[in-house]
Amino acid sequence: MSPYDASPSVASATNVSTARKNRAVLAKAGMQRTLRGPATCSGIGVHSGEKVAMRLLPAEPGTGIVFVRTDLMNGARIIPARWDHVVDTQLCTVIGNGCGGIVATIEHLMAALRAAEIDNAVIEIDGPEVPVMDGSSDAFVFLIDMAGIAQQDAARREIAVLKPVEVTANGKRAALVPADVPRFSFDIAFDKKLIRNQHLDFTLTQAGFKSQICRARTFGFFEEVDQMQKLGFARGGSLQNAIVIQGDTILNEGGLRYDDEFVRHKLLDAIGDMALAGAPLRAHFQGNRSGHALNNQLLHALFADPSAWCFAEASEVNGHA
Repeated sequence: MSPYDASPSVASATNVSTARKNRAVLAKAGMQRTLRGPATCSGIGVHSGEKVAMRLLPAEPGTGIVFVRTDLMNGARIIPARWDHVVDTQLCTVIGNGCGGIVATIEHLMAALRAAEIDNAVIEIDGPEVPVMDGSSDAFVFLIDMAGIAQQDAARREIAVLKPVEVTANGKRAALVPADVPRFSFDIAFDKKLIRNQHLDFTLTQAGFKSQICRARTFGFFEEVDQMQKLGFARGGSLQNAIVIQGDTILNEGGLRYDDEFVRHKLLDAIGDMALAGAPLRAHFQGNRSGHALNNQLLHALFADPSAWCFAEASEVNGHA
């Protein structure tokens, strides 16, 4: 169910009796957005190693973000990109529909769509995993730019967080606290000289995501590759789509794109995972060594407490510059 089909927990606008007043309210609020045209890419899945083609398409207001597996039939084809359709969070975020259809590693694409404030899109894909491209969101930002963005004749609603919600596990923490703008903070700690402790605060805007976050790549450790592949992961991984660390050395030619690329990528992942809320979150996400599993648990905790959130008219504070 789309957030635009649901009944809001709290009325998001004053009832108006005339069409003229209603149009004024809608103009003041943010409007839903979709892609202006299609955009296509192909690549391999970082975990499956399978080649896949993907097409981003415009969608009607209220659709949300929906994946369509073109290689499957009937009920297995349609998979909404939503928190309650997450079926696996080991090393990536996987959504499914209960009929055998899944799409894995959606977080980098979802982060790019969220940063561009795309509310509605159909994503056709002919395999079980979003292509990893270079391990970041950069290629997806480019695809969205090429497709263009169209404003739609329907008001956007945000999910306003009304009180702090947090989940913890094994010394890790993820939380959402009330905020006027979408903000993300992340802390990581690794027993690796090249990483150690890193912290990043980021207020989400389309321009800021492009300049500060989207090129941060996923990363892994050379000594773990064999074990990951035995477990069925990283079959498509390479130095072309991930930062690989061996001891105190970055194996990738050219090194890092940012001095703190590791925490930037973890924050990118969190943006993608929080995009599965079904509507933009008006909140401050705080992650301390959090990953996909804890991020999804946080959304479950949020929506399990009706007093912790409500629908609200979208604000214009983000901007699109």
